[in-house]
Parts: sequence; structure tokens; C-alpha cells
Amino acid sequence: MSLAPYAALEERSHGRRHTETSPIYRGEYQRDRDRIVHSSAFRRLEYKTQVFVNHEGDMFRTRLTHSIEVAQIGRAIARMLELHEDLIEAICLAHDLGHTPFGHAGQDVLNDCMKEYGGFEHNLQSLRIVDELEERYADFTGLNLTFETREGILKHCAIKNAEQLGDVGERFINKTQPSLEAQSANIADAIAYNNHDVDDGLRAGLITVEQLCEVSLFKSQFEAVKKQYPDLNGRRRIHEIIRRMINTQAVDLIDASRKRIEMVKPHDIEDVRHQAAPLIGFSDEMQEANQQLKRFLRENLYRHYRVHRMSNKAKRILEALFDAYMEDPRILPPDTQIMLKQGESEHGIRGRARVVADYIAGMTDRYAILEYERIFNPTTLT
Repeated sequence: MSLAPYAALEERSHGRRHTETSPIYRGEYQRDRDRIVHSSAFRRLEYKTQVFVNHEGDMFRTRLTHSIEVAQIGRAIARMLELHEDLIEAICLAHDLGHTPFGHAGQDVLNDCMKEYGGFEHNLQSLRIVDELEERYADFTGLNLTFETREGILKHCAIKNAEQLGDVGERFINKTQPSLEAQSANIADAIAYNNHDVDDGLRAGLITVEQLCEVSLFKSQFEAVKKQYPDLNGRRRIHEIIRRMINTQAVDLIDASRKRIEMVKPHDIEDVRHQAAPLIGFSDEMQEANQQLKRFLRENLYRHYRVHRMSNKAKRILEALFDAYMEDPRILPPDTQIMLKQGESEHGIRGRARVVADYIAGMTDRYAILEYERIFNPTTLT
């Protein structure tokens, strides 16, 4: 398939941090994708929370299934807009690598723990993983991904952090735009998690169809499905509604984005970067419908007492682990102790805290719970 001139063409890539011989039978962005899929951090996403903690049920989304769903939506967008599918797929598969156990609750806790030591943000952690923490290759640390993939992973960043990141931080300082592939991956993420959180929330019984009919995006598809399939009930009806919700949003996104692109007529990716605002986005009407859905999920699902109760447990677990590791690093595994000593020698107590945060952020939900038991339950053998 031919690519638009404003796509992130591989021959115009800003390259990798460490020079490598080009792959023979793959493109550069294919190589990025393959390295992400083979990484340890990607495998751990299987046991990291989307909304529900991993042990609460096998049918709920995890960060791994979410990332695959985002990539599927992202590739569909790329194909219709003649963007680079392999780059979008790589960004989508890597975007959640830095997530902590216990979802956003875990990130908030770890950020509080790290407040005096530089803070913690999962987006920056995803970049840190692919740049530094993965250890798979003889010639360099990290995965040595292309600039374009790394740029897409870093969706947002404070100026003080951007100043420390070199090339991928410059756009936040200069207020320029990322590639259209990065913009598309960002919206694909939002489409996936909003709609699939609806599905998981219904499955868990935390929200109801009656409540969701207050949301225009859900109600319109509910009524269409009910009219076309009056006898359809149960999970099949829910799946049909959500499938249509995703399709409606994706079609709107493609149509609205295509209109913006045709209006601006960017000659190449540099024209894209110097636009005043992103070119990929919903129509005004769909943007408002999405905001209504987000507000509903925030009020009725994310703040549900059962979700909040688990978030409280997560807070206690991660705070206790952080304090225990900071107080006595000898309870950490030997290889992590080595990294901690190196961090301390270079950055003092901030270096110690960063290694502890890296270790905790890399945990799965169930490993964090098990580690808590090992350290604080006197009847649990190490």
C-alpha cells in the first residue's frame, strides 16, 4: 500500500540512539514492533490491571489485551489515512509498558511516594523502559527504538522533564506536533479504553444498561440494535452495541481527520509537526459525545465503591513496599541491589528511590500482592 507524503516515511526517520545495520527483510518500524513484543515488559502486561485487578476474573481486560485492541484500531485508522501501519502498531503496543500494578491507582500511589525524588508518570516510565531498563541486546541497553516510535510513546510531558529527554522532549519545549501516526495511536487508545471499560463495567455489574442509556453514544447504538434485533439479549446484545460504538467513533475520526488534512495539505511530516494543533481528531459532535461517555465512566465506574475499595488496598500495598525497600534494600533481589547501588553512587537518595520505583512499577498485580505477603506476613515463607 502506498503511503501519503505526510506519513512518517522510514527513509526520513530521525533514526535510533545507537546506530545499527538496517534489517534485511523487515522495515525499521517492524523491527521496533518485534522488539516490543519480545520484551519482558510487554509480557508482564498480561497480569496488569486495566480497571479490575487481575485476580478478580479471567474475562476482564488487562493491559496486554487492551494494547492489542488499541493496535487493531490504530492499524485501521492508518490504512484509511495512508499512514504507516507498522509505526502505529509499534506505538500502540508500547504505550502502556510503563504502567504500574493496579492501574491508575498504582500510578498515583507511586507518584506520591516519589514526590521528593522526581515523581513518577507512567508515560515517562514507558519511555524509560524502552530506552534503559530492558536488557536484551549486547550492543546497547534498552530496545534502541526509532525516534518516531519513542516520540509516539511519549504522549505528554512536563517541560521540566522534557528538558532532560533530548530529541523526544523537544516538541514539548518548542510546542510542535508529533507525527500523524503518534496522534492516531493516542486517539485509538481513547476509543479502546472507553468502550471496553463499558463492556467490563457491565460484565462486573458495576454499571447497568439503563444507566448507560443516559449517554448519547451508547443510547443511539442501543436503540439501533434493539430495532434491528428485537429478540437479541444478554452478552450478544452488549457486544453488538459496543462493536457499533467503536465503529462509529473510528469512522468519525477518519472522516474528520481526512477533512483537516485536505484543508491544510501538508507536504511532508515536517509540515505536520509545525501545525498549530493536531490534525487527527473527532468532529466537534463526536468529541462532545466522547466527553459525555468519559464523564459517565468517571462518575459511575471509576469512582464506584468496589473499584475505590480495591484502589485503597493497592495504595496500602504499594506504599508499604516502597517504604520497606527504601528502608532496607537488602530485601530486594541481588540484581536490583546492584542497580540500586549504582543509582545511589550517581544520584544519591534520588537514585535509590528511582530504582525502587522501577522495581515496583515492573510488578504485576499478583506479584505485588505476593511480595506484600512475603514481607509483612510472618507466616508466609520467603
